[in-house]
Amino acid sequence: MAQSHELPGFIAWLDRASEWLGRSLSWLVLPMMLIQFLIVVLRYAFSFNSIPMQESVMYMHAVVFMLAAAWTLKHDGHVRVDIFYRAMTPKRKALVDLCGTLFLLLPVMVFVILTSLNYVGRSWSILEGSPDTGGIPGIFLLKTLIPLFAGLMLLQALVEASRHFLVLTGRLPPPEKDDDPHVEELL
Repeated sequence: MAQSHELPGFIAWLDRASEWLGRSLSWLVLPMMLIQFLIVVLRYAFSFNSIPMQESVMYMHAVVFMLAAAWTLKHDGHVRVDIFYRAMTPKRKALVDLCGTLFLLLPVMVFVILTSLNYVGRSWSILEGSPDTGGIPGIFLLKTLIPLFAGLMLLQALVEASRHFLVLTGRLPPPEKDDDPHVEELL
């Protein structure tokens, strides 16, 4: 019997969607940097301050970090203390990751969604705007990123749980990212 080395249909689609979203969102970093540079130049060279420009950087920053968190999970880019994890076999790592996903990540993301819905709902009910005069009138949109973040993390957690389960059962080879050269640079 031939073994498939791919994620099953819908799970693979979710994984590809996460990849597309993460790569697409990464393009926001460029305008964010350019606007921030412009803010600094205008403030210090011309004594000009723009609240909408400052808030737009904050909005873009929030979008990148909140909505690309699932992409970071997909690429195992979140911070972890891996004193013991590093020396584990690929199957043991898959077991630890599966347990962490099922017993920590999924419940926390469900908690974030449930606790943020009223908060976000109240903001939408009054179409909450910036507290600063002339600011962007879309705080309600910014707050909506909270449950969106948790929802995207939940979806990617399901992908990762499936991936770890398939590695544990031998239906998927372990990922080949154990010797990431960037990890050593940080140490």
